[in-house]
Amino acid sequence: MSGLERRAACSLAAIYAVRMLGLFMILPVFALHADRYHGATPALMGLAIGAYGLTQAALQIPFGMLSDRIGRKRVIIAGLAIFAAGSVVAALADTITGVILGRALQGAGAIAAAVLALTADLTREEQRTKAMAIIGASIGLTFALAMVLGPVVARLAGVSGVFWLTAALAIGGMGILAWLVPNPAASRFHRDTSPVLAQFGRILGDGQLLRLDLGITVLHFNMTAAFTVLPLLLGERLGIPAGEHGMIYLGVLAGALVLIAPLVMASHRLDRARQVFLGAIAGLTLAQLGLWATPDTLAGAVLLMVIYFTALMLLEAMLPALVSQRAPPQLKGTAMGAYSTCQFLGAFLGGVVGGWLHGRFGPHAVFAACAVLNVAWLLGATGIHAPHALSTQLLRVGAVDESRARALTEALLAVPGVSEAVIVAEDRIAYLKVDRKRLDVDALMAYAAAEE
Repeated sequence: MSGLERRAACSLAAIYAVRMLGLFMILPVFALHADRYHGATPALMGLAIGAYGLTQAALQIPFGMLSDRIGRKRVIIAGLAIFAAGSVVAALADTITGVILGRALQGAGAIAAAVLALTADLTREEQRTKAMAIIGASIGLTFALAMVLGPVVARLAGVSGVFWLTAALAIGGMGILAWLVPNPAASRFHRDTSPVLAQFGRILGDGQLLRLDLGITVLHFNMTAAFTVLPLLLGERLGIPAGEHGMIYLGVLAGALVLIAPLVMASHRLDRARQVFLGAIAGLTLAQLGLWATPDTLAGAVLLMVIYFTALMLLEAMLPALVSQRAPPQLKGTAMGAYSTCQFLGAFLGGVVGGWLHGRFGPHAVFAACAVLNVAWLLGATGIHAPHALSTQLLRVGAVDESRARALTEALLAVPGVSEAVIVAEDRIAYLKVDRKRLDVDALMAYAAAEE
């Protein structure tokens, strides 16, 4: 990557991260403090936790399309401003309704699609995968940081302090955008990062992709539903002071990261991706069943949480990779758009259903319902075919007519390591699926057009 590309990828990852940090920090603390708000019930508490997911799911694709019209940075600035406003509304709220409104406004600042589109504007096709990987890694690190930082901030400044910090982070994101993110020479539509609305039917009609979309829905249902009751398990059942929860999460996440490394290596090096994937769903189910049984000791709770977060973080990493491998190369952006929408819908449903179950049947019911849902997911996931370890590769081929496109497609398919090739003449790009272990990079780059 060039210096400009590294700067763009890292600064945009920072913007993505500060927003997600604000959304995630409330998860480990809100259930412990929700009763301080007027009108709070377990059901409304769950709605407050998950409300951002509904507005995020509804607006992320429209915001991305708007960025094609009026510019990426304008949309990102507007989204961060809306996010900051929602944080202020939640910080000033003394009723649960006010917090719900604030969380919904936070989700309405849906900048994910615009950030990815700007990343594509600022990186060459052959370097874009690296830039997206940097952004993806920042999300995982942000989640871990939020689990530790949220309880610390809540102890020092209360839940309102968490929301005030979230507003400050959004403003900081605006500064990063203004001073660190380069301005693109030109903005254009990128099929690898942005959806084609007319192709959603094709994506949703693919049974393998649909299973993966339902999988991320269930996974994020698990996450938000669990956090409607997990802090209560630590605080009320095990008697751990709220201010010490951050250290518990730190230890749990450290243990999870130790376990994840060999599992990821096994899935890649030993070609056991399907087995690791199904095993992670089974582990998530077993952890939920254990939490349903309500452990009486801290050691038991920590062990179950390590299993839970190991499975959660492993599946969070594997699912988008499986979608990318399965999706047609020229429709990767469309497939990921549908996937992201399902992800945020799952977060919304998890908060709503988790809160309702907690209020109606008690906290045990939340873990039991998640376990049952996971069993259904595991049964459905057995129908997922193990995809080949292929990556998406873009190659700028310049202006081509129909005859030249056909000939060039055949030539690209003859390059060692190239599995699929689709040339979209209007984009002047070949969308490829490649096996990076076998790919003859020099032979492939011989077909690249000069920079335009």
